[in-house]
Amino acid sequence: MALRSTVYKLDLQVADTDRGHYADHALTLARHPSETEERMMVRVLAFALNADEALAFGRGLSTDDEPDLWRKDLTGVIEQWIDVGLPDEKLLRRACGRAREVIVYAYGGARMQVWWAQNGAALARCENLTVFELAPADTAALARLAARAMKIGCTIQEGHAWLSTDSETIEIAPRRLSVS
Repeated sequence: MALRSTVYKLDLQVADTDRGHYADHALTLARHPSETEERMMVRVLAFALNADEALAFGRGLSTDDEPDLWRKDLTGVIEQWIDVGLPDEKLLRRACGRAREVIVYAYGGARMQVWWAQNGAALARCENLTVFELAPADTAALARLAARAMKIGCTIQEGHAWLSTDSETIEIAPRRLSVS
């Protein structure tokens, strides 16, 4: 018998002073059986950092043809393609051809450093791609916030995100990677 996804409910309040986006989002997340809570919460962070009424979760791990999050315009054109983790370089180049903007939130400590060393130069040729690194301590703190029913407030200012629950507040500072 196949394992089923675990459903999480999230009330997310976003106050993004950088983009002027202030909204409440009622989200339902399906955590794939092979997905960790850390990865799921990085998807939540990616949603908060790019929050928009048209932003939606894709099938992510279930298919190579869809990102973790995407935003399409009314005609179906992909405005934003957002992946988390360490996606395949060829898939990212293909995504850059399909979407106006591609964003990756990479994490994993030493594995992330190896991934970037192997793929950074090739990915630098993709003009519409931005890669952010998340520190291992930050993603571990995100995982601690995971619960089947969550209420999280997120304030974003000058590229930093503060995520708060009733019992904890954490600060996340994604670092933009560039090829040197």
